[in-house]
Amino acid sequence: MPINISNGQKRILISTIIITLLYVLVWMTSHRKSEIKSRTPVNENGQAVFKQRLVAVGDLHGDIQNAEKVLRMANLIDSESNWIGNQDILVQTGDIVDRGAYALNVYKLMQKLRGQAENQGGKVVSILGNHEVMNAIGDWRYVTQDDIKVFGGTKRRQEALAKDGWLGSEWLANYSITAKVPLSPYSFSPSISFSHGSIRPSFSNLLPYPEKINELGKSLIEKALTPPLSPPYPPNPYSGLPKGHTSEEADLYSEGGPLWWRGLAEREESQVCQWAKELKLKLGVKRIIGGHTPNFEKIVSRCNDSIIIIDTGISSAYGGVLSALEIIYTLLPTKEDHKEHRQDPFMVFDTQRQFQNSIDSSIQSSNNQKNEVSGISPKSKGLEGKFIEREEVYAIYEKRKKLIVIDEREITL
Repeated sequence: MPINISNGQKRILISTIIITLLYVLVWMTSHRKSEIKSRTPVNENGQAVFKQRLVAVGDLHGDIQNAEKVLRMANLIDSESNWIGNQDILVQTGDIVDRGAYALNVYKLMQKLRGQAENQGGKVVSILGNHEVMNAIGDWRYVTQDDIKVFGGTKRRQEALAKDGWLGSEWLANYSITAKVPLSPYSFSPSISFSHGSIRPSFSNLLPYPEKINELGKSLIEKALTPPLSPPYPPNPYSGLPKGHTSEEADLYSEGGPLWWRGLAEREESQVCQWAKELKLKLGVKRIIGGHTPNFEKIVSRCNDSIIIIDTGISSAYGGVLSALEIIYTLLPTKEDHKEHRQDPFMVFDTQRQFQNSIDSSIQSSNNQKNEVSGISPKSKGLEGKFIEREEVYAIYEKRKKLIVIDEREITL
């Protein structure tokens, strides 16, 4: 005998089925999230033995408004543009100048944040781009008239750029061509290579890295910024590299040098991955990160995330997307070991301070120390047993955050 179901009963039945399906979907999603979270072991009080957050930002090209937006997106500055990143590391990969009007303001912001970050145990790592070096040698083809006005005219802009001027001295003291940034103070942890353009495995002055490249960069910049500076081109004739430059310095600034080369961003995948493998071995790094070659839609990851290109055309001169790269590194005891590895809270500050000092020694262009972190033995710091080393890499955009990769490994100390 057929069962007659009224329209009202049909609606109730359909609604019940939909609600049930939604419940199952929500349960599966939350269950999946819990599975992902469970991969991260915690110690007795839920804290890592060591945790470091690093944020990298690409080309800014004179756009102070978008620069501040990106740093707020990454939770590094507050509404007054003061540092709130605590012990975070900020790496900016060059090309602050040209195309936009407010390079001066961006440099001033970075100068302020550098001091504020250091006071909180954090760090600002600044890389020179090809446009910084262009300005140093008098190549002003991409300098806007508004930029010159903000500096107070051509003469004042040149005075600022001179080696004793506020910007020239800032470049010489706090900017480098490349940087090797360790993710922890422990020698077993990975380091990351940062440069503006692509580093070529066959570059003649690659090693020792990063010292040799940075020594050449500092020498070239100092020669270029020693008065009298080259007259700006245009309207004056192009002067080229400064008098007294060496062939090694010319190679640094050449099309195949780390300021200009785009190979890791533009060449075919198989070739790039072969270069990546070679570079990681030579440089002693896990990833190579750079800017210079914009993708106006996203941060580009290549070769199983060994190569990451972070220039997304942030400046309004390009109209790309606002973005930042985030790396979160944690070292945690495994669940079965955590009771035996409670760390003295005073060690945390001491280790962090030594860590920040080790970054200084890695990026200083004239430093003769080894660029590997030294003098911090894990066992001398009470770290023995099994640990999970975890590295999470994200692309941060204006309205979303995208996971690029999570790498984990278990280590025994």
